[in-house]
Order: sequence, then structure tokens, then C-alpha cells
Amino acid sequence: MANPAETADRAGAVKAPAVLVLEDGRRYVGRAYGSRGQTFGEIVFATGMTGYQETLTDPSYAGQIVLMTAPHIGNTGANDEDMESRKIWVAGFVVREPSRVTSNFRSQRSLDDDLESGGVVGISGIDTRAITRHIRSEGAMRAGIFSGEAFELSDGEQLEQVRRTASMRGRNLSDAVSTVEPYSIPAVGERIGSVAVLDLGVKTSTLNFLAERGFEVLVLPQSVTSEHVLSLEPSALFFSNGPGDPAASDAHVKLLQEVLRAGVPYFGICFGNQLLGRALGFGTYKLPFGHRGINQPVLDKTTRKVEITSQNHGFAVDMPTEGVHESRTGFGRVEVSHYSLNDNVVEGIRCLDIPAFSVQYHPEAASGPHDANYLFDRFRDVVLAHHKAAGAGDNK
Repeated sequence: MANPAETADRAGAVKAPAVLVLEDGRRYVGRAYGSRGQTFGEIVFATGMTGYQETLTDPSYAGQIVLMTAPHIGNTGANDEDMESRKIWVAGFVVREPSRVTSNFRSQRSLDDDLESGGVVGISGIDTRAITRHIRSEGAMRAGIFSGEAFELSDGEQLEQVRRTASMRGRNLSDAVSTVEPYSIPAVGERIGSVAVLDLGVKTSTLNFLAERGFEVLVLPQSVTSEHVLSLEPSALFFSNGPGDPAASDAHVKLLQEVLRAGVPYFGICFGNQLLGRALGFGTYKLPFGHRGINQPVLDKTTRKVEITSQNHGFAVDMPTEGVHESRTGFGRVEVSHYSLNDNVVEGIRCLDIPAFSVQYHPEAASGPHDANYLFDRFRDVVLAHHKAAGAGDNK
């Protein structure tokens, strides 16, 4: 049987070897893919059969080595339009078989080109199904990819380097992915107000969907204070998706509580859902292997409809999915609005006494599905209703 490191690439040249090392000592030898060198992160798997470029450029994947369960990646190439942010954020990339050609009328370059120019160390030619099953059994864990000169390190040195890296638990990665300077995006069509967006790793499509609902979008660095947010007099507040452990984001929780007490309507997605849960007095916990992919079934308890959603989270809100609960921090009644049909994880929160709600999944899902896109319309309706009621109160 041929050594996988000796398999030729599409140009006929021999591909350099690489190895994936898990913190429990498992090793998978394959071919170098993308940039050469070494990289470390939490290894997770994503189940989408399409949308690899959106996955790679989603800031929520910062600090993670992403394994694609689809066996053939890169066949449609890459383009500028499908970038969800300014760069590729994944710490590393693992695929079974990279496409040898790109074939799509929208393609501007190959995925290999983007990985190499972005300095993303990857590996191909290994049994991704076996690794996925291992992660499902043992949970997400630290890992490293070694190629080039790093491939020549001893097995023991490679494993020691992996085990020296930080765990995702307790990590605050917002400052690594957030914008440094504030910027704004004008409303599309009739302007209904402004929304302050705390950039915790926001995706481009999220900002576009908000602008298309008539919001002037004010994108803010994750380091802003509640005083600064309130000084902008926004019509609403939005917390984006992002990487890291929500339990390590106390400053963001405090900011959210202070803005909620000021009566500003709120919508959060993904990380923003976890931070709303904490702001309401509930805890969060780490999932064994998380939810990642564009085929995650979620039940909307209000409509009783099942939505197929795009997700990327390794933490969840610790809250009973049934019944109405009292906020432990004084924000009134709260209920779970959505939950996962795979494992009953909380996928949405609705406040009954203040204008605030959130979902754990990604309703903007650029590559699909679009079942949950209505949530941006719901946010618009909540903001309009709140300000109409506030105006009526002022006229009394």
C-alpha cells in the first residue's frame, strides 16, 4: 500500500507529508494542504456539504482546527463575494480529498490559493470519518497539524506541543476578531432607525441583512462601554456571533445588562444568545463536540415548525427548555423559544417583559439554509413596535 505522503498532486508533483496529532495521542499521517508549518487549536467537525468558504471566513472559528465531514472540498473554488469577513480565521483545515480542479462560473481562484496566501496550515488524505467518530465519542480536544520542518519533530515533541496549548474553555477571543475602529453601513431603502452592533466576530451577511431591513448599522469594537453605546442613542442593540467561552466575557454581559435596563431593544445570535442567557442570570456550559454545519434541526416553539439551521457553537445556555422562568437579574419573565431536535440544547431565548430575544444558530446563513431568515424581520417588527409604544407613552 502506498504511503499517503507520496501521493502526487494535480500537477504531478509529490505532496509533502503532514501529520494531525490529537491531545490524547492519536496520530493521522497524510499530505500537507495549504501552507506549511505547524498550527494548534481545538479540533471540531463541520457537517456542511457546501459553503466551505463561508466556514473558513467565519470569525467564530478562530482558534479552531476545522475538519470537513464532506469528503471532497474545493470543487467550486473561491471568490471575493462569498467572504464572510476580511480573512480566513480557522487555525487549521482538515479534509479528506481536495479537489484537483475548480469548476464554477463564479470562481476567481482555487481554495488552495486562499489557504496558502492566508497562511493556513492544513492536512488532507486522512480518514476524516474516523476522526469525526472519535471526536463524537471523546469530545472536541486540542490538536496540532505539523508539516514542512515541523513534520520532522519527534512524536513525543509534537504531542507535548499540542498539550501545552490553551483549551477553549475560559478563553476570550473577541479582541482577536473584532473591528478596531467603528464604522457604519447605511440603511437600504427607508431608514427606520439605527442598530448598534457589537462586533464579537460578526459576519458580513449579518450586517447586510440588518441594513436591508432599514437599519443604519453602527458597527462597534468589542471594547466599547455601555456609556458609549447609549450616547449613540441607537434604536436597538445587536450582539453578533463570535469565538470563545461566554463565561470569559463578563464585560460584555455587564454592557448588555446596562443597555437592557435603559430600555433598548436587543437581538443576539450565537455568542450573542449565550451572552443574553448570562445577562439574564443563567449559566453556560461546554458541549461535548458542539453543533457545526448547515443541517441542524431546530424547533420553533411558537410556530411548531422545524427549521434546518446553520450552526457553529461549542457552548450553550443552561436553562430548562419548558416553562416560563424568572430572570435572576431582574429582567422579568423568560422562556426558551427554540431548541435542538438532536439533543434538546437551548437554541433561542425570548424575554416576555422586555424587548429582547436571541437565537443560538445563524439566521443569515449565506450558503444556506434560509429557513430562519425571518428573524431579521421579527427584529425589525420588535423595534418598530417598541418605539411606537414609547411614542404613545410620551404623548399621554
